[in-house]
Amino acid sequence: MTQVTSTATAGSPTRDRLLDAAAELFYREGVGVGVEALCRVAGVSKRSMYQLFDSKDGVLAASLERRAPAYLAFLLPPDDDRPPRERVLHVFERLEEMAARPDFRGCPFVAVTAELKAPDHPASLVARRCKDALTAFFRQEAERGGAADPELLARQLTVAFDGSGVRAVMQGRGLDGLALATAAALLAGAGVSDGDGAERRGPQTSG
Repeated sequence: MTQVTSTATAGSPTRDRLLDAAAELFYREGVGVGVEALCRVAGVSKRSMYQLFDSKDGVLAASLERRAPAYLAFLLPPDDDRPPRERVLHVFERLEEMAARPDFRGCPFVAVTAELKAPDHPASLVARRCKDALTAFFRQEAERGGAADPELLARQLTVAFDGSGVRAVMQGRGLDGLALATAAALLAGAGVSDGDGAERRGPQTSG
């Protein structure tokens, strides 16, 4: 399997331009985008690309690596004193917001992994690390919220997050509160409340 290698300093303008173009193209059109198209959009020669990376696989993996911090920063709440339940639901509120956008193509990390169908591909490994970070956040909040089985709840919430994104893409429409209601039900079932013993209901939906 091709390894991710770069011979240029991270953060160089050419590298950043290439990775930004790759993230946009691969998300919008899929991982089948060719090197010619990628370089044309990025305004980078093929020679420059291959000086930076050994292969398109390397570009794909590095583009996901570059995207992950901003993606997680958008999803996860800031450090604050909100109850764990509210902090988890914040993530699903963000998902609902993203899914309502006309250019939503699902989670970029799930999309790439599903297309590649290769768990040991460098890009799949990057995607898995990003998903593991999200699951770790859910597990931390589940522990703080007194969930009976924090590990199980964290995995369930991750599945709900990913599955909701896939549904939005397949239906070609927003989630209309479905993801938020699903997360609220999982939290309630695990015994995670707002801290005063009263569970808030998520939005009602017929979806």
